[in-house]
Amino acid sequence: MSALALGGCASSIADLPLVGTPADAPARPKQAGAYLPVEDLPPGRDQAAIAPDEQAKIKKELLAARDRQASEAAAKDQTQSAK
Repeated sequence: MSALALGGCASSIADLPLVGTPADAPARPKQAGAYLPVEDLPPGRDQAAIAPDEQAKIKKELLAARDRQASEAAAKDQTQSAK
């Protein structure tokens, strides 16, 4: 148990003899894997994810919802300040 307390971040818990790994776990590779290619972009699409007319419809609906919420919030603020 003192190995756990003294080990801190110096070693992985799975590598400790008291904890270990399950018997059916695959063996660990000798070398750590390479980093994932985070700057590689996926290839471009052949067609748009959303059709332009559908995108325009969604944008119009979102703008209408935003305006509706803004006007309701303004009306609520006016009624609270009038009290």
